[in-house]
Amino acid sequence: MSSRKPRRWVRRLVVTLIVLAVLAVAADRAAAWAAENRLASMAEQQAARYDLTAQDTSVQIGGFGFLPQVAKEEFSSVTMTMTKPTFSEVPGENLKVKMTGVHVPRAVITGGNGASVTVDNTDIRLALSPAEVAKLAARGTGLGGLKMEAVEGKLRAKLTLGTFDIDVAVTPTAKNGRVALAVDEISSNVPAAARDLLKARLARGISLPKLPYDATLKEVAVENGNVVLIATAANLKMNT
Repeated sequence: MSSRKPRRWVRRLVVTLIVLAVLAVAADRAAAWAAENRLASMAEQQAARYDLTAQDTSVQIGGFGFLPQVAKEEFSSVTMTMTKPTFSEVPGENLKVKMTGVHVPRAVITGGNGASVTVDNTDIRLALSPAEVAKLAARGTGLGGLKMEAVEGKLRAKLTLGTFDIDVAVTPTAKNGRVALAVDEISSNVPAAARDLLKARLARGISLPKLPYDATLKEVAVENGNVVLIATAANLKMNT
């Protein structure tokens, strides 16, 4: 009898600890969910100041343990995702904003007013369809009828100049806040004057509207059929 009682006591202790652990995780997750909604609302309000809207906005808090991070008033990372964003009347496919070093006063979590969230570093990835990039390029270069599409990870420009149909690969790069388009070799069947005109016009670069959160364009990539603008911002501030 005496040997069974200790084993029962140990089993009860183990069960109690498991239940407490589950409750702690549930409480942590519930609090994180409420905070994510709060931060998503703040992010949408801040985005509107940059003429940025979206069909849907979600926020995910990273790092180990939500409540310990609340106690420190700092989250290691916060990722915001916007679907079908529009900035300065330019429609995008998606927008992902990863913030690191996110300082969040407790008043923000509890729903207080007047508190500010500050972010050390913000990395932005804004995906635009090739069709929208072509519109921006045509507007800035005067090349009416310019079309673009992504084929096997490469961006291709299509244009008719006179009687010549041009279909050529172009490489987008970031240059002084603009998207420059370097043209690959064009068929020698196209007159040199037409080739030089296309290269010179596209090399001017695409002038972009002001990027969200005053971000600076750093890189341009072609991913998953889209043109992705990669930008960064420092010392972002969001007010309640």
